[in-house]
Amino acid sequence: MNKVLVIVLIFLASPALASEPLIGRASVIDGDTIEIHGERIRLNGIDAPEGRQRCQDARGKDYRCGTIAANALADFLSASSPTRCEFIERDRYRRFVGRCFRADGKDVQAWLVRNGHALDWPRYSKGAYASDQEDAKRNRRGMWAGSFVPPWEWRRNRGS
Repeated sequence: MNKVLVIVLIFLASPALASEPLIGRASVIDGDTIEIHGERIRLNGIDAPEGRQRCQDARGKDYRCGTIAANALADFLSASSPTRCEFIERDRYRRFVGRCFRADGKDVQAWLVRNGHALDWPRYSKGAYASDQEDAKRNRRGMWAGSFVPPWEWRRNRGS
């Protein structure tokens, strides 16, 4: 068999490329990106603060909300492993974009939004997490306890 054909077959057999779910131990990259088996996965429909992003708590004191979101995600995922991510699409950075669930079936994105560690991103979610966000806002969980700039605006203002 020639080399090109072998490479194409390997490429097509990859679960991430063949639209198969990715299942495994997740490593957290940031509040809305994980990695399973070396594949970066962008959590669909939500946006979490960036690692360098700061928010203000209820007293107006700055804190690293992006770091808090990433740590909360790591704790949440480690409580029930493996993580399973269903393929939705590839983003402009060629990352696997997916909807992810813990081994116990809990929706990762919904949990992040409901606990105020990420926002529903209607541009991509079509409002899938709007009720979770309203619950977090009403109960002043996570970022909703103080003030913050939505992550997409924070990135735009910093040229990232």
